[in-house]
Formats: sequence, C-alpha cells, structure tokens
Amino acid sequence: MTAPAGGTGPNTARPDHTATERTTSGLWRSRDFSVFWAAQTVSVLGDGFASVAVPLLVLQVTGSVALMGLLTAVAGVASVVTAVFAGVLADRVDRRRLLIGGDLARAVLFTAVPVAWLWGPQLWLLYLVLPASAAVGMVFRVAYVAAVPGLVDVGRITEANGKLSASYAVAGIGGPLLAGLVAARFGYTTAVAVNAASFAVSALGLTAVRLRQARRERTATTLAGLRGELLDGARFLWRHPVLRSLTLLLSAFLFLTYGLDDVLIYHVGHDLGGSERTVGAVLGLAALGTVLGSLVVAPLRRRIGFGPTWSGSMVVAGVAVAAVGSAGTVPAVAALAAVYLGGVAIGAICSLSLRQEVTPNHLLGRVTSVFWATHYALGPIGAAVVTWGAQGYGVPLVCLLAGAGCVLVGLAALATPVARAGGR
Repeated sequence: MTAPAGGTGPNTARPDHTATERTTSGLWRSRDFSVFWAAQTVSVLGDGFASVAVPLLVLQVTGSVALMGLLTAVAGVASVVTAVFAGVLADRVDRRRLLIGGDLARAVLFTAVPVAWLWGPQLWLLYLVLPASAAVGMVFRVAYVAAVPGLVDVGRITEANGKLSASYAVAGIGGPLLAGLVAARFGYTTAVAVNAASFAVSALGLTAVRLRQARRERTATTLAGLRGELLDGARFLWRHPVLRSLTLLLSAFLFLTYGLDDVLIYHVGHDLGGSERTVGAVLGLAALGTVLGSLVVAPLRRRIGFGPTWSGSMVVAGVAVAAVGSAGTVPAVAALAAVYLGGVAIGAICSLSLRQEVTPNHLLGRVTSVFWATHYALGPIGAAVVTWGAQGYGVPLVCLLAGAGCVLVGLAALATPVARAGGR
C-alpha cells in the first residue's frame, strides 16, 4: 500500500522504544548518531581535498576542461551502473559492515594515486581510480541513506538529514580551503592522500556505531531472485506519484548541473586567473550556502510545505547558475555559487527525507538504488555536454542555458503531484 504523498502511512511507521527515547532526548544525545555524524564529517572533510586536487591534477597535465568533464562523466557512468545493484546489497547485507567496507576500499583506491605519482604524472590512473571509487561510493551512499532511519525516529528524519548536511557543509568549507593550502605547499597528490586517510578514519568510527537493522527475508541468490528484488523497489518508486515525479525532475536537474563543479573550477582558475588557493577558497566559501540551506530546510518545510519548498529551491538554484558565468570577480562567483548550493541543499534534503519517510525500511535500499540509477543516468552525458560547451562556447552561455533549464525544472514541478505534497 502506498503511503500518502509527503507523509507516512501504515508501511512506514517504524516506532520502537529506542526510537522514542532518541526522539525525546534529542539527536545530539544519541551516542550512535553522534559517532555516525562525526565519522562522516571527517570523511567529507577529506573529500574536499579530492574535489580540489583531482580536477587540478587533470588541468595541470592537460589544460583541458573537456578532459576534466570526461573524467567526471566516466565516474558518473560507474555510479549509474553500480546503483542498479547497490540497493539489493543494502537490503541484504548488514548496512554497518557495508559502510565500513566502502570506506576502507576508497582509502586503498585513493592511496594508489600519490604512490603512483612518485614516478611522474599517471593521468590514466585517475580514469581507473575515480570510476572505481565512484562505484564503491554509490554502494556506500545507498547504504548510508538506508541506515539513517536506523539511527533516528521517522519524525526526526528531516531534522537529522539537515543536521548531517550542515555539518558536512562546514567540513566542505574547511576541506577545499585546506586543500588549496596543502596543494599549493605540498602538491596535489598530497591533498589526495589526505582524502584517503579520511576514509580510514571514517571506517574506524563506524565500527563503534549500532544500527537498527531492517528485517531481512532469506532470498535465493539467483538472477531471477535479484531481478525480482530490484523490481520490488522500482514498483514502489514508480507507483508513488510524488516520488515518481521527483525522480524525473531531479534527473533533468542533474543533467544540467552534473558538470558545474568542473566549470566553476575552470572559470575561476582559467577565466579569472585564480590560483589553487583561490579555487579552494571559492569552493569553501560556496559551501556556506549548503550550511544555511541545511539549517533552514526543516523549519521551512514545516512552515510552507514540501511542494513549495522543493520547487522554490530549484528556481533559486537555477537563477544563481544563470548568473555565475557572467560574474566577473571571484567574490561574485563565490556568492552566487553559495546561493546555488543553498538551493540544492534544500531540495536534496527534502527529497531524501520524503523518500526515507514513505518507504518501508526493508525496501529502502532498493528504492534508493532505483532512484539513483534513474537520477544519475543522464548525469555523465550532461557533464560531457556542459564542459565541452564551456570550452567551445564559453562559460557565460553554458551557465545561462543550464540555469534557465533549472528554473524550468522548478516551475514544472508546480504541474505535478510534487506541488500538492503536503507533508511537513
């Protein structure tokens, strides 16, 4: 039975004594939530190093934003392919162990980059490491989404996601800023090594976390069995009118924005002549938008409802994207990027929280998997189109077109069940 749009239904109410205690005592008093939050914040801090260092490694060796976009696209394809099966793993396997294994695997993968670079630039290695880490990261993300309802009660999911996102954004500010300093002083590969170390620290922290696990049914590991499990998730997603509409709208939004990080780095570093420190500073300051968006999303959703909050956030993000390409100064680019990331944070947290609220726990991994496989399907193509367009026709035109498209996505939501979703 499908739960009411934007709310919870018979299949989604998962109260227990532990959850009630966590709700009444506050999220920060929950040891498991706090450890989980701390471990992932450290990991995101390290990701900030890779987000600056890896594109700059490509730019240093090739000088091409198109090749930066190609790397992003290849990693995106790996994410899409993996997303098809990640949900089955998240619903079959102990989610905590899956999270720990994902962190350890990425620690090993990113360690390979600075080691190989001791013998000189190895650009080909990035085209192996990033897709592999993206595939592992997709499994991690699906398990992560499925794990959050095992940490907090359903009534606190939006709040929990907002707090986690805000903390990650704070780490996202420090990460790029520190990465710019480390890259300028010690080189890009050292910054990548810091990212590898952060995954190891995160894995260590997750060993101390306890999760309420979904009840699993024993299922034969056959091709037909796997297909049936995937179809269960797909049926739930596509039969829910709000989730179906969100999936299609967000797929279009991601096509338009998947390559924007590369375009932003190229614009600051190439068009505006910014240094590594400047690039890191822009990305770090832009993350302030994510912090603000993460903090206001829960009260904003309670005040005006899910539909207006989600649609408005997409429009705001689109307007910022349209303007960023024409911004002629670094501070203006940073400010507009912050507005964009704030809108994205509000929309993403709303979408994620609704999916966690209305999906039965035992299906959450598969529903998330199908959502992301669909959501990311057009992303790699979009990254290639946007970055090649930026190189061939200039950043201002590409940003204007991408931003206008994002605004249309937000407005189109008003004609779908998203606009009538009343859940707060």
